[in-house]
Amino acid sequence: MSRHRVGLWLIGAFGGVGTTITLGLSAMARGLSDRTGLVTDLPMFGGLPLPEPADFVVGGHEIRETSFQESVEEFRRNSGVFPIEWIAACSDDLKAATRRVRPGTAFGAGPAIARLGQWTEVEPSQNARQAVDRVAADMAAFAESESIDHMIVLNVASTEPPFTLGAVHEHWDTLNAAMAEGGPHLLPASSVYACAALRSGYSYINFTPSLGASPPALHELADSTGSLYAGKDGKTGETLMKTVLAPMFALRNLKVMSWVGHNIFGNRDGLVLDDPAHKLSKVDTKDRVVSQILGYKPSTLVTIEYLPDMGDWKTAWDHIHFEGFLGTRMTLQFTWQGCDSLLAAPLGIDLARLVDAEKRRGGRGLMKHLASFFKGPEGVDENDFFRQFELLKHHVESQVGQGGEAAATGSAPRRKSARASRD
Repeated sequence: MSRHRVGLWLIGAFGGVGTTITLGLSAMARGLSDRTGLVTDLPMFGGLPLPEPADFVVGGHEIRETSFQESVEEFRRNSGVFPIEWIAACSDDLKAATRRVRPGTAFGAGPAIARLGQWTEVEPSQNARQAVDRVAADMAAFAESESIDHMIVLNVASTEPPFTLGAVHEHWDTLNAAMAEGGPHLLPASSVYACAALRSGYSYINFTPSLGASPPALHELADSTGSLYAGKDGKTGETLMKTVLAPMFALRNLKVMSWVGHNIFGNRDGLVLDDPAHKLSKVDTKDRVVSQILGYKPSTLVTIEYLPDMGDWKTAWDHIHFEGFLGTRMTLQFTWQGCDSLLAAPLGIDLARLVDAEKRRGGRGLMKHLASFFKGPEGVDENDFFRQFELLKHHVESQVGQGGEAAATGSAPRRKSARASRD
């Protein structure tokens, strides 16, 4: 019986997260690596029809003209990750995935991202309609040529500056009409990709703090095409710790007076975030979770600094000043050091596996049950990690209870094309 083929279309494919996802899927499929770090390898997910690493076909968009092979070697040199034996063993898969990557768009992405590079043979889009149509055509060609059963678009590109929504973003018909004349002020690059995916009926995941599918008009579009979507801003390190520790202070009735987080790292994402306009988007999602969990606003400060010599290694130092019994003031400090892309990539794979399971059961629309994976989860105000994880647990239990375990032993029927009928 033919295998269920899942197209994983990476926005920012040759970046650290996209590269690590691509190498990781190949390494697991070839039996080189176990699945440590994959949430979906926990026993509670055993009854779901989750795709295996070999079921994924990787492609994507990228503004830098390079390759997965070159990116893997860059990370090995600069950050000391990826065993050289794995790189050699996975070489054919990396080359095949590189051939499936198309020139991306910097339309509305912000100056720091535009400076990273651009494939010279691509004419810049003159308006939002052209930008959406071009990237949508690339996605559709991939889905058709690779006989994809389920197409998932995963945004792992660099962070864009904050974007202000207006009345034109409230409804799809209004936004759609405006795209013929609309420039970068109408849609940033992340929303161009989201629009292309949702218009085509594909699933869309925003792992970045960029706007993506957040405009109400794109929610309306997803409802009309039956697309699944989730986001935003993957929760991988320091903010994960905040959403784990803040509930402890709340439940022990300890008053947090100040919480300072200082982050230093040196990868390409750090280079982009060194631009003040781009940094604002990241600081916002990292800063607000503490107040949302505690129910009040302590003094907070979040800093992000770029140090090129650190490569993909990220260090976060947090200082928490709190008041306890009889007004006694105390301090908690922690240091988190991790390889940024190696923390994020398994979550991207988890999300793709869970989205595919949701698609196979006939799910549609916003996937609120995936909130625990994000700093700013769409449609969910809860930021307590444990309460968020309960949403996921209950959802999984309900799927298995409705026959998910039986479905796991079968294969989804092969469709001739992953394209949707609606433009």
